[in-house]
Amino acid sequence: MNIVAEEKRIPAMSRKSIEKVRELEQQLLSMPQVEIKTEHAFHAGLYARTIKIPAGCALSGAEITVDTVLILSGHATMAVDGGSVELDGYHVIQASAQRKQAFIAHSDTYLTMIFHTKASTVEDAENEFTNEPNMLGSRRERI
Repeated sequence: MNIVAEEKRIPAMSRKSIEKVRELEQQLLSMPQVEIKTEHAFHAGLYARTIKIPAGCALSGAEITVDTVLILSGHATMAVDGGSVELDGYHVIQASAQRKQAFIAHSDTYLTMIFHTKASTVEDAENEFTNEPNMLGSRRERI
């Protein structure tokens, strides 16, 4: 387990681990998709985005290229470098850049990602935190 439970920290993922999530992502894309709404907030130089993963759903995220704070509330298994970790309850986690994660929600699970930015639009903030903005569900919401 590469999440440090006491420190609530997710280190960067190796390219090998990121590729494993990409392989899982391709399998997930071949399955029926669930619409997941993204809520956005800008305040005090911070951008926050929140999603709810319904119980029983699996989700892969875009590759994250900046350090963030990740808040998880619920019960989910999360891909981390070299494996996975199961989290239950409320967790505020320091999450390093260079990660591409996948989640399986065992109960309805809320994820909020927060990072410092000078962006003033959702599109600019998304372009700042990922090199895969077109993979974001929020981009599909706006189409």
